[in-house]
Amino acid sequence: MLAVVILAAGQGTRMRSPLPKVLHEAAGRPLLEHVLRAVAPLEPECMVVIVGHRAEDVEARFQDVPVTFVRQDFSLGYGTGMALKGAQGALSGFTGPLLVLNGDGPLIRTETLRTLVRAQAAQEEGMTLLTCNVNDPYGLGRIVRRPDGSVARIVEEKDATSEEKAIREINPGIYVFDRHVFEITAGLASDNTAGEYYLTDAVSLYLRAGYRVQAVLGDDETEILGVNDREQLARVERLLLARG
Repeated sequence: MLAVVILAAGQGTRMRSPLPKVLHEAAGRPLLEHVLRAVAPLEPECMVVIVGHRAEDVEARFQDVPVTFVRQDFSLGYGTGMALKGAQGALSGFTGPLLVLNGDGPLIRTETLRTLVRAQAAQEEGMTLLTCNVNDPYGLGRIVRRPDGSVARIVEEKDATSEEKAIREINPGIYVFDRHVFEITAGLASDNTAGEYYLTDAVSLYLRAGYRVQAVLGDDETEILGVNDREQLARVERLLLARG
């Protein structure tokens, strides 16, 4: 039993196009389609796609796909944390694990997601996040681990000490949460410089509630690449085509 939430509400202003970011194509398919194809073999009980900018265009493009679309209500706030909160109604009554990932990451593989889901199943409660060692972690959230290997916290670049900035293990924003997810993320706040609700803050909330947060280290940093501009779109297309 598994539910999936795909975050696909972003406008993608750096794409310099009126087209919703997740509808831009790489290797002949919209970015969101690549993500849906990676998730499908997991056979989730329900799949929710959070849409926002030109939501009607995304819904129309995927009208024949068995997903539930939820339009993010930006009047309530911005950020990935608020986007996830929007899925709560669509998942009412569901008590299994919840996989959350981004709609603009077309290179993620099914097997990586399956490994993440299995890791969460082994611990049942708490949350599991995918991490990856990258050559250049500048600007990315660093994973600080405890001696037992579990996650102590995620430190953003601007808050990191020089020692923490040397960490190459980063957070790409792919998580599996337990049944407590909406109860715990109700505590997300927007008291940060951007005034947004960040899903990364769920780590500290889970730890504060007494649950374990574990990380699964991916072995291919290209899998976690997202698309924010035309240059990145061209790069992921080259990588997708190279896979054959």
